Amino acid sequence: MNPVVGLDISKEESHGQAFLARGKPFRGTFHFEHTRDGLANLHQVLKDVETASKLRPLLILEATGHYQSPVVQFLEEHHYIYIIINPLISNRLRKSQLRKVKTDAADAYLLGELYYKEEFEPFKKRGVQLLNLRYLTRQYESLSKMCVQTKLQFQAVLDQVFPAYKGVFGAMYSRISLRFLSKFPTSYSVLQTDEITLKAKMKELLSSKRGRSEGWINQRVQRLLDAAKQNPFQQTMYASHLINLKVLITLILQYQEHLAELEQNIDALAEEIEEYELIQSIPGIGHKIAATILSEIGEVDRFDYPKKLVAFAGIDPSVFASGKFTATRNRITKRGSRQLRYALVMAVQCGLIRSRNMRLKAFYDRKRAEGKPHKVALIACANKLIHWLYAILKNKKGFRPI
Repeated sequence: MNPVVGLDISKEESHGQAFLARGKPFRGTFHFEHTRDGLANLHQVLKDVETASKLRPLLILEATGHYQSPVVQFLEEHHYIYIIINPLISNRLRKSQLRKVKTDAADAYLLGELYYKEEFEPFKKRGVQLLNLRYLTRQYESLSKMCVQTKLQFQAVLDQVFPAYKGVFGAMYSRISLRFLSKFPTSYSVLQTDEITLKAKMKELLSSKRGRSEGWINQRVQRLLDAAKQNPFQQTMYASHLINLKVLITLILQYQEHLAELEQNIDALAEEIEEYELIQSIPGIGHKIAATILSEIGEVDRFDYPKKLVAFAGIDPSVFASGKFTATRNRITKRGSRQLRYALVMAVQCGLIRSRNMRLKAFYDRKRAEGKPHKVALIACANKLIHWLYAILKNKKGFRPI
């Protein structure tokens, strides 16, 4: 007897099918909502399976983003062992069926059958910690993209209001730069204010944690006055531009604040994981990239050998052959974790800059000497990097530069 319950997770509700053993379904398909009452119904079904089989059932479900969170938390609280699988695995089995059936009940039944056909590793307790890290790193990435889009809109409006302002501060998107622009968004507002008032306002807006010298303030004010005099738009014709500019400045400042807070939480959570410091021993991998790589890989024991991890990152070459034809130009599959794939490429690029990672740079140069294009050599480096990461995570030993 080896009981299992397959769960097809949907938004706010799920379907399930229990099996007492291979080929022996227990009752029919059941349905429950993601509420306290609904989860209580699930608990009763699990107790009935345990009574019938004399064993606690194991549960298997697909990864469905955040929809699975209530169910997973319930399983954690009641100490049930569960398996979360990649939807690609269940899709492969679904396509192998002769009849084309796609319903929640059929999917729950299929997941139960899949457990007896494949060998899966139960979800480890540390996986919850890694999932928390994954949620934070993905949220950071999402907010970063939103911030970039907001900055592009900001640039478009600034070009129509005060384009010469870009050279006033060294960092255009620093807090002092954005807050000062919000107070003086046009050349007219700058030129109508005396120099002493401008200096006082800049000093007032500066963060108390990081003071600036009088010389620094005087230099910025002089740059501001020069920019105001050279600006082609002394007064904007469209009041809507000024409204948009202030709204966009507020949004950028809020994004920066949220991103800084997320970064602190990511660092605090990642530092509790031993491998976090180990993978940073590879030149080119910093705090954020390390946290993303670690959270996306999860438990490295899930992968029997490095090529499985390569496939999980989606940087393995696709293979196409039919009859006597075999393709010679094969793109990467781009399956698996997009976030992991992006982090690996970023780590490679950081490692190649100023030859930080000499081993990676030598490998890249060798591929280029073989006639490989830049992008092909870059992916080959990412593939090599995954093998290094796999060895580090498996052996718990840092990277050897030579």
